[in-house]
Amino acid sequence: MSNPIGRWFGTLSLRRVSAQEKINFSRHLAIVIRAGLPVVEGLRIIERQVASKAMRRIIEQLIADVNSGRLLADSLRTHRNVFGDFFISVIEVGEASGTLGDNLLYLSEELKKSEGFRGKVRSAMIYPAILTVMTIAVSAFLTFFIFPKLVEAFASMNVALPLSTQILIAILGFLRSYLNLILITLVVLIVGARLSMRREGVRYLIHRVALFLPVLSSLIININAASLTRILGVLLKSGTKIVEAVMITARAMDNLVYRHALINIGEAVLKGETLAQGLAVKPHLFPPILTGMIEIGESTGNLAENLTYLSNYYAEEVDTSLRNFTAFIEPLILVVMGLIVGFVAISIITPIYSLSQSISR
Repeated sequence: MSNPIGRWFGTLSLRRVSAQEKINFSRHLAIVIRAGLPVVEGLRIIERQVASKAMRRIIEQLIADVNSGRLLADSLRTHRNVFGDFFISVIEVGEASGTLGDNLLYLSEELKKSEGFRGKVRSAMIYPAILTVMTIAVSAFLTFFIFPKLVEAFASMNVALPLSTQILIAILGFLRSYLNLILITLVVLIVGARLSMRREGVRYLIHRVALFLPVLSSLIININAASLTRILGVLLKSGTKIVEAVMITARAMDNLVYRHALINIGEAVLKGETLAQGLAVKPHLFPPILTGMIEIGESTGNLAENLTYLSNYYAEEVDTSLRNFTAFIEPLILVVMGLIVGFVAISIITPIYSLSQSISR
């Protein structure tokens, strides 16, 4: 059982140990163990190659623990916040079954797929984010740097201002008068939101609401189906028992709705139900094709293979869902961007046009 200092160290290290470092750690350790070297020797070789100070300190402690007779999985539990239950469980099963090298290789491949998967989701969000930032930047430049100079010119010439210009002047005046209060309010809201997101009940509510949103819901379902089948498949291939595998998969899920559902399903499997029967109770979370393929896998003894097939299938579905989501969100952002920039531009151009017309007369 980890002590408080170990838990604190694990939490601190979590911020500085990247996913790629964990991929390299599991892959390199798999290579040296499959080459016939003892775990301690493998860890020493890896320690000399690691650039990250945080990862090096972790490996140093692993070497000390294994040298003193502890299993690698037991030592890794001191850093549970860094590696997670899934990582530790695969290694634990490998040590118990004598297949540590193979299990570490499974693990490195899974971590690489998982990171690539996350990268796809992040990449799909880059373009909408750039559009949003550009909209705010252009609108802010026109409103705060160009518009105030024109307002002074309009005031000196007693030009009748259109409604849109008057509204923009009122907005600008409000922002100037209450800028400090607005900034403080924004900081409080951001901090409050971050603190609220630490509460499991708040995150669960947000995750649940997101499942009812058009377009986004199908993306969420496919992402979680891909993660579920991939993690569960690797655990079963590594020799983990079905109930334990379901529970570990549940803890590895970021989406709390899926996490709670899988915990309930794991308890049902423990009581004698099949995995497919548990999944079928929640068809809004687990699509029929997923439940059907798992049912076939359980009846034929090919559950791990079917889960691998499903993970590949849902990875492709995520790509399709991401394309659909970006195809939906990008025109929406462009329309909003056009309305905001158009409103600011019209508010600036219309009085200039009116002034030029009056001068030409």
